Amino acid sequence: MNRRTALRRLLYIAGGALLLPACYRQSGKATIEMTNLEIEEEQENLLAELVETIIPSSDTPGGKELLLHLFVLKMVDDCHNPEDQKAFMEGIVAFSAYAHEATGQDFMEMDADKRLAFLEAIPEVADEQVKRFYAITKRRTIQGYMNSKYVMTDLKKYELVPGRYNGYFKMT
Repeated sequence: MNRRTALRRLLYIAGGALLLPACYRQSGKATIEMTNLEIEEEQENLLAELVETIIPSSDTPGGKELLLHLFVLKMVDDCHNPEDQKAFMEGIVAFSAYAHEATGQDFMEMDADKRLAFLEAIPEVADEQVKRFYAITKRRTIQGYMNSKYVMTDLKKYELVPGRYNGYFKMT
C-alpha cells in the first residue's frame, strides 16, 4: 500500500469520526444551548411552526427558513428577566393546550388558513399566559426578521447618513 493512500484514508476516517457526533441529534433536546430555559424538541418545533405562520415563506424566505424560532429562544433566554422567561415557558404549554382545546387539533396539525385564523383570534382570548407568550414571540420574531441577514442585505437599501448632495434641488 502506498503511504499517501494510507494517510489519505486515515484522514477520511478521522474526519468522519469527528463529524459523526455532529450529525447525531439526541431526540427530545433543543437545537441550541440555553442557560435559563428548558425547551424540549416538541416545543421548539411548535415555536418554529408559529414563527412560520407569523412570517410565511413566499418569494422571500419565511420565519422557519431564517431560523427565527432559534432567535426567539435565544433572545428570551438572554435578554428577558426571569418573570418573562417563566411566563414564556408557561405560555408555550398553555398555547399548545389552548390550540388543542379551541380547534380540536394540535397547532402543528392545522393547515395554514386555520393557523392564521387561530392567531388572529388570540387577542380575544381570556388566558393571559397565551396572550403574553404570543406577544413575546411575535415581537421577537419581527425583530429577528428585520435584523436578519436576508433583510439587511437584500431588502433594505441604505444611504450613508449625510446622504447625497443635490445641488440642483429646488426650494419653494
